[in-house]
Amino acid sequence: MIFTDDTWARTAALRSAIEGSAFLAELGAGTLDPATFRHYLEQDTIYLAGYARALALLAARAPGPATAGFWAGSAGNAAAVEVALHADLLTGGLLPEATGPATASPTTLGYISYLVAAAATAPYPVAAAAVLPCYWIYADAGRRLAAHAELVAEHPYARWVAAYDAPEFHASVARARALVDEAAEANPGDVEAMHDAFALATRYEWLFWETAHARESWPAPA
Repeated sequence: MIFTDDTWARTAALRSAIEGSAFLAELGAGTLDPATFRHYLEQDTIYLAGYARALALLAARAPGPATAGFWAGSAGNAAAVEVALHADLLTGGLLPEATGPATASPTTLGYISYLVAAAATAPYPVAAAAVLPCYWIYADAGRRLAAHAELVAEHPYARWVAAYDAPEFHASVARARALVDEAAEANPGDVEAMHDAFALATRYEWLFWETAHARESWPAPA
């Protein structure tokens, strides 16, 4: 079986939880609290900086120049295009003003730390599997949300939804999947560890939506 098809099937329960999350349901309907969306964007901006570092590390360890070029280009895209979109949404007047500087939540910090560590120290195929869920799950969510957002007049989050349902983004996901499948085929001894890495990153994706909806912060000492 093709690795990405198999690992997608293995994580069906986690992905079902993502699809049923209150955050995505309210985002698709356009009813998500703007303060919650600001919290999410602030956390995602921090996350994207860490994700770009993980992709850059992965590029440096890639098995060939074309593969390295894709991952390096993806790092640049995460650092520039997506962060610029977030900054525009945060300052465009749609959302409430920030109450202070944003700091990484426990989930955001944990997810970044895992991806950077995997990209720096795990075998290349395992690291590639770890970074894939962020691509793929966002594209999957974007496609599903777009169908609902089109039915909402003057949808407040239409720009965000459109960005993750863009043809260019889906093409990047297809390329990332192909590279991970190539890595699995060339390194059969790493396949089970690749499944574990994909599942853990998928779990973090689910937690990211859940904790964004709850506006997770660090607990204060008693």
